[in-house]
Amino acid sequence: MQHQLSTEQFRADVFKGLGSIPKRLQSKYFYDETGDALFQQIMEMPEYYLTRCELDIFQNRTSDLADVITKQGTAFDLIELGAGDATKSSYLLQHLVGQKAEFTYMPIDISGHILEVLDEKIKASLPNLEVVCLEGEYFTMLQKATDISQRRKVVMFLGGNIGNMEKEEALGFCRELRSYLNTGDIVLIGFDLKKHPQTILDAYNDKAGITSAFNLNLLSRMNSELDADFDVDQFEHYQNYDPLSGACRSYLISLRQQLVQIGDAHIHFDKNEAIYMEVSQKFSADDIQKLAHQSGFSIMEEVGDSKNWFTDSLWVAE
Repeated sequence: MQHQLSTEQFRADVFKGLGSIPKRLQSKYFYDETGDALFQQIMEMPEYYLTRCELDIFQNRTSDLADVITKQGTAFDLIELGAGDATKSSYLLQHLVGQKAEFTYMPIDISGHILEVLDEKIKASLPNLEVVCLEGEYFTMLQKATDISQRRKVVMFLGGNIGNMEKEEALGFCRELRSYLNTGDIVLIGFDLKKHPQTILDAYNDKAGITSAFNLNLLSRMNSELDADFDVDQFEHYQNYDPLSGACRSYLISLRQQLVQIGDAHIHFDKNEAIYMEVSQKFSADDIQKLAHQSGFSIMEEVGDSKNWFTDSLWVAE
């Protein structure tokens, strides 16, 4: 029943997005099993600095993160939004377990497949850690997490995923996140910082074409799950970056005029028409300060990587 409901939501979101002007698709649907595998490859690309920068923080500044999280000295739930396979957060988990911190790890992800991988990985490396996997949308599962336990909350949102929202959407997200938390609860958010434009563009437009395959896979997913007939070869990935706004945007471009069938419906594409796929927003220090303040938080500490390309910002709910 859950799969049927999620497929219906997928279909509804696709029709809404492809019926809008300009056409768009939601990036949360990138992550089927193939999408998960492609994103793992993206994170290993030499151009994709984001993972290495945040990994640098979690490997080398773990104690700085842990000191802020455990300062209150009380038991807590460590909730990770969009946990993936917990490559980065596992360093913090090991450190906290080594400190004998009293906590439960609650990874949230929309992908049941990746949560299964994570659960097996954590059980093998940290068998005594209590793990509660929550499959679904962020806030639905965050509500579930607060229903399960009344302990204080530490919510992690890593990988620069806050950047996958438009600025107003990010503000709305942070305000909604605040509404689930109590005063004194902590949020740890990863922000990709503004830097040389070519460095950013290369990270999302790799020469090997993995990011292109990742975007195009969503068309293949619609073919298999929504009975669509996209000719994937007739679409091309296009990326751009605006250093003034900090917005790095990805598109799929229709290479010819074409009619695509999705179930019983038909969607028309003009030649060179774009489908807007995703934004990857980059931030300045002022951007982060403003976002925290406007959404009901204050910044406790910011922990950066050795290049100062990325920061994990620790906020406390006011």
